[in-house]
Amino acid sequence: MSGGVSGVVLRGRVVTPDQVLDDGVVVTDGARITWVGPAAQAPDGVALPEPAPQPRTYLPGLVDLHCHGGGGAGFPDSPDVATAHVAATEHLRHGTTSLVASLVTADLATLLARTATLAELADTGELAGIHLEGPFLAPARCGAQDPAFMTDGRPDAVRQVAEAARGWLATMTVAPDVPGVLGPDGVAATLGSAGALPSFGHTDATEAVMAGALAQARAQLRAAPAARSGRPTVTHLFNGMAPWHHRAPGPVPAALAAAARGDAVVELVADGVHLAPGTIRAVFALVGAANVALVTDAMAATGMPDGRYVLGPADVVVRGGVARLATAPGEPFEAGAIAGGTAHLLDVLRTTVTAGVDLRDAVTAATATPAAVLGRSDIGALAPGLRADVLEVDGDMRPLRVMRAGEWLYQ
Repeated sequence: MSGGVSGVVLRGRVVTPDQVLDDGVVVTDGARITWVGPAAQAPDGVALPEPAPQPRTYLPGLVDLHCHGGGGAGFPDSPDVATAHVAATEHLRHGTTSLVASLVTADLATLLARTATLAELADTGELAGIHLEGPFLAPARCGAQDPAFMTDGRPDAVRQVAEAARGWLATMTVAPDVPGVLGPDGVAATLGSAGALPSFGHTDATEAVMAGALAQARAQLRAAPAARSGRPTVTHLFNGMAPWHHRAPGPVPAALAAAARGDAVVELVADGVHLAPGTIRAVFALVGAANVALVTDAMAATGMPDGRYVLGPADVVVRGGVARLATAPGEPFEAGAIAGGTAHLLDVLRTTVTAGVDLRDAVTAATATPAAVLGRSDIGALAPGLRADVLEVDGDMRPLRVMRAGEWLYQ
């Protein structure tokens, strides 16, 4: 294969938005993709490399909307840009070329300080945005987050965070059942006005409240000129919310119905821990890949050995790659709530395919759909004119090389 910053020609199995090309070619020039198609139809003047002796598959650079850290560093605990850079690099090395850094519930001063730090990293292009998970969440569904910092909705706090983010605030997880979140002047509407999206989660809402919140947010975003997308999202569907019971349906069916209509995007932490394979298959079958965003919910332990870590103010124990809140002496490990994930997005993609989801659909949910959530039309697919973000993987879908904006960063 030829390489470099410009004039790169890649040949192998290529996953495009429309099909999987068994013998495909991706051509880049500088920071952009210039041609994608079957090798037999390559344009005149393109010097085709010989097929690699071992299978090579080319995917678009992955886009993760929900990530708390990796490589031993957590975004909620990063006092400076250098620490946050460690976490971002861990995921870039594994093919996530567009990463949204996620914070957890904390006091407002901490959230403002961490947001300002992450905005610096976004200014350099290392991050694609910032996501706040809280603090306007339902304490009954706090999961691994500290309910002591959860409050009623405060639009003024949203405006302060947005100012600290300097245009990089992408999403905020909010609970529609928390006072101050909904309504014409609530948190959800304020987010849209600030160019961000409400992402409903960590909620004890009824089906009716969730359905109403999604409809209201959809209408508010459509009317907000600054909103990066016209669709709200749902934070890690199923996790951190009331389960779906046939006589008390809760928020899950409302989220699925909205996604099936194309009115919302649901996040799935399809890492083999948060969701069963059958659940993953069912969601894709019900709502389609264009309405699903695969995410990691990764924390500092991603790419690291088992041990003790932190997630914001919480102590976390990782055992067998599963992160849970530390329990009191004598209590079993399994008694602690799941505290984020330890997978890279490529691992989530692989697990999704193993669960029975079509490769092209899984890739869409890890690239094009989250790119649309961010309002980005220049990333998320292998197509002419888009930024040359390319992930080369082997036959087992393990990372071999990572290209971002036409430059090989890791191989």
